[in-house]
Amino acid sequence: MMDIHQILKQLPHRYPILLVDRVLEVEKGKSIKALKNVSINEPQFTGHFPHRPVFPGVLILEAMAQTAALLAFETLGVTPDDKTVYYFAGIDGARFKRPVEPGDQLIMDVTLDRMKAGIFKFKGITRVAGEVACEAELMCTMRTIA
Repeated sequence: MMDIHQILKQLPHRYPILLVDRVLEVEKGKSIKALKNVSINEPQFTGHFPHRPVFPGVLILEAMAQTAALLAFETLGVTPDDKTVYYFAGIDGARFKRPVEPGDQLIMDVTLDRMKAGIFKFKGITRVAGEVACEAELMCTMRTIA
């Protein structure tokens, strides 16, 4: 389990793009379960959509990627520094099954499929109240910047 203070030490993201509020479970090298509380106060809802707020699918994918990063760091036993950046490298098979609205709680289940030559491949499923909201295969990589 990881609270927001531990997450802030691992991820460089900050409001409004930090999309993981808590890690519920983590099994090093295998899987992670995290949550994100969706609030009407988030800035994307002023324009997406004012008459019927819907959490953007791309942000659900970003939340899964941030969850995947936490699993990668835990698996490698590292805490990234200012010279380490964790990038999205690809998304395959993304499917959105239900809208996500303010008041919903995203539960992200991410499993590590493989780790080879600095590329991580994950499978992610995000649920709301037990219903699948999004599923995708994610590829990510860590790079050192100058």
